[in-house]
Amino acid sequence: MELVHEFTFTAVLADAVPVGDGPYGSRRIREVLRGEVNGTRIRGRVGSGGADWVLVGPDGWGRLDVRLTIHTHDDAHLYVQYFGVIEYTDAALAANAGRRSSDYGEHYFRTAPRLETGDPRYDWVNRTLFVAEGRLHPARRRISGPSAHLRRRAREVRSWRRRNG
Repeated sequence: MELVHEFTFTAVLADAVPVGDGPYGSRRIREVLRGEVNGTRIRGRVGSGGADWVLVGPDGWGRLDVRLTIHTHDDAHLYVQYFGVIEYTDAALAANAGRRSSDYGEHYFRTAPRLETGDPRYDWVNRTLFVAEGRLHPARRRISGPSAHLRRRAREVRSWRRRNG
């Protein structure tokens, strides 16, 4: 199996809305306010209206459930959904609290983005498997402003039998 860098994704998230403790852990919702996607084949911006519905378990791990839209530089629209996990180490907690950025190796933060579109120029994303690793950055604090940035490096999983795309 070969992993090839496909794009880097950054997003600005709003402050968490605490849903509270439930039977499966503590649920928080963080709205995706904006972001950017930069890669050779995919470039564009992240639209508002998406969110991360994270479930934090008693084991200190977050289970991510994210949906958002990428608007490409050439006016295509890509739906993105990903599930993943994040380990809330001291580095991740410090980044969430606004004290410092985390680095890729300081906590386990992995996702499996699924992209889909009806635009024929990007049809290849409908049959491509992506995996990504993430890190967190504190945002510049503003009154009622965004509270965190996140950054992910997405890779395409390629097989030696792949014929096109």
